[in-house]
Amino acid sequence: MKRIAIFLFALVQYQLIDGAQIEHSTSPSRQFVIYGADAKVRGSISGLAEQTKSNLLGLLRQRDDWKTPVVITLQPQQANVPELPQADLRFSQTGFGIKLQLDLTISRNVDIRLVERELLRAVLLEMMYREQPHITVGAVLVEPPGWLIDGMLALAPAHDRGTLIDAISNNEKPPSLEKFLGQRPGAVDSTGRTLYRAYSFAFVQMLLEPKPGGSQLAKYIDHLSDSSNDPLQDLKAQFPLLAGDAEKTWQEALNRLKNLQPFRLLTFAESERRLDELLALRIFEPNKQVKQATLNELAQHKLSAAEKLALDQLKRDLMFVVPQINPVLRPIGREYQEIVALLVRGKRKAVLKRLSRLDFTRQQLAARMSEIDDYMNWFEATQMNSGSGNFTGYLKAADQSQGPAPRRHDPLSVYVDALEDQVGN
Repeated sequence: MKRIAIFLFALVQYQLIDGAQIEHSTSPSRQFVIYGADAKVRGSISGLAEQTKSNLLGLLRQRDDWKTPVVITLQPQQANVPELPQADLRFSQTGFGIKLQLDLTISRNVDIRLVERELLRAVLLEMMYREQPHITVGAVLVEPPGWLIDGMLALAPAHDRGTLIDAISNNEKPPSLEKFLGQRPGAVDSTGRTLYRAYSFAFVQMLLEPKPGGSQLAKYIDHLSDSSNDPLQDLKAQFPLLAGDAEKTWQEALNRLKNLQPFRLLTFAESERRLDELLALRIFEPNKQVKQATLNELAQHKLSAAEKLALDQLKRDLMFVVPQINPVLRPIGREYQEIVALLVRGKRKAVLKRLSRLDFTRQQLAARMSEIDDYMNWFEATQMNSGSGNFTGYLKAADQSQGPAPRRHDPLSVYVDALEDQVGN
């Protein structure tokens, strides 16, 4: 009976959508058509979908050239149908290409990470089959690999990679590249799932590191629909860095991440200095002196090739530094990441205004943190029953300055003391 109820519920939803009876919204790029719920919820899903796609295109350094829309249906949690999954992506061939429909069950406990993952999966599927409009009925459709989805999500600007780096560093026996590529993330426990996400992040970052990494990965995605049963050989055909000793390259990439440990949070002052160091960009141009530039300056003109390289390096540096900086400054660091990604893609609209707001916010935070430090120092020095010892020397000197200075007994001091007594009398 439950299966019949689920089927009837899905059938009613499909008929309503097909009959255009449910209100719908279209995302700004027009790729995502969202049905159901109210306008506010549809707008939130639209924003999440567009941001997910934008993050992917930014990493791949590709423009938005979609051809197949993604239909998203929103339905409330049904007490009588608890088996409905939170996110269910269905894709099939229609004779004119693929059909993509993502059914989302909206509730207070909705897992945003799961929704984001299914949205990214839908965008990747569209990219994989974009140039194949005539798919024969019954053809087997290839899924994007799990490491690609998890790695891309981990590299998105708003995601914290500190726990992933910790997981890699704490695992003494990393898997071989061939074993990692053969893993199925859905068949492991929560600990294994975290490790899989961590190694996916490391692997995708390794593929993106060389200069044309984004375009190479985009080309790899284009060929995924024709992939073989040997994922490592498919990767070697697209990525020159894996053509030699792929296992050695993989282990070296993991060691570079491990060398970032021990992972510790920087103090506020250390975080400020580190951000200032990174944001003072050094531009290297052939046969010219090295020049320094700020994001404000780069946001006011079209970028040269050397300036784009400097921003690419800054983007990679921020990716590793942001998880380590003081939590108060972490949202600011993430916004710098987003701004850098926009500048690399040539989008300068409203960037200067965002940078000005960030500068003002940093000044306010620095002043407030200075006040907090002053108060904590005063409290420790005067109010605590037991201090840390940091102010012992200062307090001793202050006490001594308030009492009479001890007399010296060298001949000159004795003469001056006697003269002072005579004058005083």
